[in-house]
Amino acid sequence: MGNLTEKITIEEQRQQFLGLANKTYFNFGGQGTMPQASLDAIVNTHQYIQKVGPFSGQINSWLQSETALLRKAIAEELKTTADRITLTENVTAGCNIALWGIQWQPGDRILMTDCEHPGIIATVNEIARRFAVKVEICPILDTLNQGDPVAVIQQYLTPETRLVVISHLLWNTGQVLPLKEIVTACHSYSHSKQQVKVLVDAAQSVGSLDLNLPESAVDYYAFTGHKWLCGPAGVGGLYVSESAFAELHPTFIGWRGVDIDTQGQPQNWKSDGQKYEVATSAYPEYQGLQAAISIHQQWGTSTQRYQRIRQLSQYLWFALTQLPEVSCLKKSPPEAGLVSFQIPDKNHLQIVNHLETQGFFLRTIAYPDCIRACVHYMSLTQEIDSLVAAISLAISQV
Repeated sequence: MGNLTEKITIEEQRQQFLGLANKTYFNFGGQGTMPQASLDAIVNTHQYIQKVGPFSGQINSWLQSETALLRKAIAEELKTTADRITLTENVTAGCNIALWGIQWQPGDRILMTDCEHPGIIATVNEIARRFAVKVEICPILDTLNQGDPVAVIQQYLTPETRLVVISHLLWNTGQVLPLKEIVTACHSYSHSKQQVKVLVDAAQSVGSLDLNLPESAVDYYAFTGHKWLCGPAGVGGLYVSESAFAELHPTFIGWRGVDIDTQGQPQNWKSDGQKYEVATSAYPEYQGLQAAISIHQQWGTSTQRYQRIRQLSQYLWFALTQLPEVSCLKKSPPEAGLVSFQIPDKNHLQIVNHLETQGFFLRTIAYPDCIRACVHYMSLTQEIDSLVAAISLAISQV
């Protein structure tokens, strides 16, 4: 393992996460383990609100300032500005804002990969039904070990294509798609009636990859705070680029998205990401995510965290390739923290359930049928060694 410049050691960092104390956790792509600081922030915020007075002027002003701080913290992780961030509940909510905010016309096309999450697939299918939009699926799964995903997407673009829906880090195989190149290919497609926009499901990439969204030129980037960022469930966000902002209309509408005049009447839409926010949210959970991001930043930058994730995931990948019974989906070292593998002639769910009884937390994926391990920057090489040994033993026992 390479050495990273650390403000605190990994061992010191791990002591702040209760969920890492009594288990060997490899399921950050499902839900991260929260630090004690997040739990404290949530409880303390509830107590402070009750002490001062819910919906008092003092509390409302304080919540506005704290919400602004969360936007800023998220923006720093994505190397953008706070005005580009809409606060949501999760990835699916963010994708829905983008998908329903486009003014669809009959005959428009949505191009989607064959590796998208069921929540996004269901939303796209309903838009297709309601607005007579056509949906096409491009075989990105086939490019996992050979082929060019950019070329595949280009091949499926048509003059009617209006939106391309992809995941930056594929939740099932662990493949990292070349986001900037895909966005460039879509934006420069010359046969379209209007510029082809790109919506990204960023469930697995925010908090794990080293991101610079303005540099990528992506239009919509929906993410959550409860996975790799280790925040509480129920807080996520959506990035909308400056160029895409004017064309995207709110669908669910409330007071948070509009400017209100002195007579209490709604006027113009907000001129920043708040335009797509609705009303009262679980503000104590906002504090929990803000605390979690701060904890990660105390250890190192997003670049340093990604470097360690990649090193550790490759360490796991190499170890798994030494087991003759195991076949990793990726035939080359992974670029991110998701390592998916198969054990032919074994029931993957039974293997995962058996491993959980031994204190190892992973998950199964339905398509392709596999087991997924999520390696965080807080993971340890000795944990990986123990996991590989436990997998080897489970193969002979289950």
